[in-house]
Amino acid sequence: MSSLTQPYVGRFAPSPSGPLHEGSLVAAMASYLDARAHGGKWLVRMEDLDTPRMVPGASQTILKQLNELGMQWDAAPWHQSERLSAYQEAFDTLRQHGLVYPCGCTRKEIADSVLRLQGHFPDGERPYPGTCRDGLPPGRQAMSWRLRVEPGLETFEDRLLGIQHQEVSQAIGDFVLRRADGIWSYQLAVVVDDAAQGITDIVRGADLLGSTARQQRLATLLGYRVPFVLHVPLVLGQDGQKLSKQNGAPSLDLSAPLPLLQRAWIRLGFDKFEADRMDLFWSRATQIWGQAHGRANFRA
Repeated sequence: MSSLTQPYVGRFAPSPSGPLHEGSLVAAMASYLDARAHGGKWLVRMEDLDTPRMVPGASQTILKQLNELGMQWDAAPWHQSERLSAYQEAFDTLRQHGLVYPCGCTRKEIADSVLRLQGHFPDGERPYPGTCRDGLPPGRQAMSWRLRVEPGLETFEDRLLGIQHQEVSQAIGDFVLRRADGIWSYQLAVVVDDAAQGITDIVRGADLLGSTARQQRLATLLGYRVPFVLHVPLVLGQDGQKLSKQNGAPSLDLSAPLPLLQRAWIRLGFDKFEADRMDLFWSRATQIWGQAHGRANFRA
């Protein structure tokens, strides 16, 4: 865990499948303010592994948007697509310890198994039933590679939501490290990169709260320090669904940056304040954020 002697390092890790929208701005703002309020570093990392979904030029667009909104990163941005050997090394380490095995199941087969065994998908997840845990069935070839998850409750404290628990072996099961299409999984890549960048604090959207326990388990198995977490509320569209690129969320209109920043600030649960310049907005917002989300009680 982080300590008083370990400087704060935070990050914003968007997927360059399109430009930032108002939902992703809220996550960016929260991570930026938390880093600045604690006198720490703020890094940007492009999660561009899912190549079929990536949009050419989106990484540059996102960086331009952040810059125009007054958010400055403290080191050259990373791109996951340039770090494949690091993921392979972590995978090999887990495999050498007997923690990885091949899986020949399709998504439909997994879903059918879950419905047959439980009658529903718990919390929207499709927990893997362990079909290939003891070896591939006859005639099957490996499609993906999974982490062998042993029973044991994962507990962590979210700085906003409080104590959280998850029995990963039941809620998720053995989860994928390398997908059927050969792409490294989000779960593996984010854990490896957070460790490599020395991330002490993760501030992100509440849609990723359900990934935290398995990432904590994976980090522990790899001998990494586990970051602290804070999950902020999601921005929802008129249909009640998460505002996202997949749902057609429009790109940020940067012709009026201050109103954009004020809307994101209000969505984080704060009252609007007067600021006629961007630097004044960030200065005041950083002060208020630090008072509301101080880390002294966590960083000891």
